[in-house]
Amino acid sequence: MKFSHVATLAFAISAEAHCIFQELSVNGQKQGSLVGLRAPNDNNPVYDVTSQDIICQKQGRTSDKVIDVKAGDDLGAFFGHIIGGAQFPNDPDNPIAKSHKGPVTAWLAKVDNAASASKTGLKWFKIWEDTFDTSSKTWGVDNMISNQGWVKFQMPQCIAPGEYLMRVEILALHSAKTNMGAQFYMSCAQLKISGSGSFTPSETVSFPGAYKQNDPSILVNIYGMMGQPDNNGKQFDAPGSVPVIQC
Repeated sequence: MKFSHVATLAFAISAEAHCIFQELSVNGQKQGSLVGLRAPNDNNPVYDVTSQDIICQKQGRTSDKVIDVKAGDDLGAFFGHIIGGAQFPNDPDNPIAKSHKGPVTAWLAKVDNAASASKTGLKWFKIWEDTFDTSSKTWGVDNMISNQGWVKFQMPQCIAPGEYLMRVEILALHSAKTNMGAQFYMSCAQLKISGSGSFTPSETVSFPGAYKQNDPSILVNIYGMMGQPDNNGKQFDAPGSVPVIQC
């Protein structure tokens, strides 16, 4: 599928301080806007964790491309305020508003054909996360903003060859002290992974199902005694009830 509609999409998206995962890089090589991705048509978040939108975001555009990745490759997921990045020059909310503190996580699910597989009924396992550094009071979203919208991590060396969907998620917690105030932003990348790994996950989750609306990492007040988003100095565990895999 060609993405000549990109300018139209960018125009249609609201001025809210939201974001979209819209490009993947492999070992520093950008794969192209929306190439190999299942991405929404707008930058609005998902609020309802029981909705199927929590899997790969709202139904939008699905690329017909599958991106080749080797186990051990360095990956980058690019988030921007709208498709293309900034909505206007010096956009203060690109890649996302600085107030939108929270963790960033990456998940894999094995599929037969990454370009055509249904997103439902899959078994997901977590391959990476950037949550909250209690010493520096830095959230994963802060690091993404510092990297001009890029979230960077390594595909684990042990991942078995095959086709996968990769779900990269930002969870913004600035309004999470009220029910359904947490904001989820994600897209899914379509990958063909090569290598000699043989990892089989012992712990997987389903989306929807992995999260509950009242999970302590979803219904949470991240503001401390001084009104700063420092989680009161406490460790923050990303939702999902499974740890990052260990190769």
